Amino acid sequence: MRTYRPFLRGGSLLLLVAVVAALSCDREVGEERTMELVPLEGSGPVFSLTLEGVGFSTPESALHDDVADVYLVANINGNAAEKDGNGFISRVSPGGEVTELKWIDGAAPGVTLDAPKGMAIVADTLFVTDIDCIRRFHRITGEPYKELCLEGATFLNDLTSTRRGDLYFSDSGTAGAPGAVYFLRQTADVPQKVVLADGTVLEGEELGGPNGVFADRRGLYVATFGSGELFHVTPEGERLQMMGPSEMGLDGIVSMEEKGFLFSSWGDATVYWIQAGGNVT
Repeated sequence: MRTYRPFLRGGSLLLLVAVVAALSCDREVGEERTMELVPLEGSGPVFSLTLEGVGFSTPESALHDDVADVYLVANINGNAAEKDGNGFISRVSPGGEVTELKWIDGAAPGVTLDAPKGMAIVADTLFVTDIDCIRRFHRITGEPYKELCLEGATFLNDLTSTRRGDLYFSDSGTAGAPGAVYFLRQTADVPQKVVLADGTVLEGEELGGPNGVFADRRGLYVATFGSGELFHVTPEGERLQMMGPSEMGLDGIVSMEEKGFLFSSWGDATVYWIQAGGNVT
């Protein structure tokens, strides 16, 4: 469930931090989390950094703001499906210093943020998935904008933007309320469920609980938690299976461009690398 921005200044060092943060969410709610930055071999200088005991509470995702060169960390701070008004977003410097623990604070007057998960930036707007709504904030000031709430949504999860500023986001669903994958055009006010070229709608139990999403010029990539699958939706609307089904409980996914993809697995607490040739390590 998350969006990342490669590479240094903060680039490849952060790619695994966000994925590793996702893997930590199977711990007890409220337990202090650890985020570890580890570069892929050959992707940059050998460097590691662990952020521990800094106040994070159920950190769900991380996003690099390329313009400000700062990392944003979404903290659920409680139950991932509970509207408790105490979620927050932290700002972290490239060197690992938490400059503002609660830069956006759901407990602050005028701010609504319950259990933030996926994030994406388009121009000067930060989009954040939050249970059944997409919250909007100013990228620099954190000022809240008008929110977008979806009737019937139960567990909005990951969020990704295209170069044109369109959004894709996942609803992982809950028991009795199967999930779906949505598309929101930049110029639209109402999102639509993604429909394949053959008319199949990406929704329902057969979708397997969509979690991580990532979009680039090659199309949309979806990782599912329930069915442990990874698939690609081409720009022509064709679904191509990349992996699974499995018991891996897939979570975040991010493109490494010509180097392939990274994705995380709750099932075995591992970050995997799908190389360009298809090998998985």
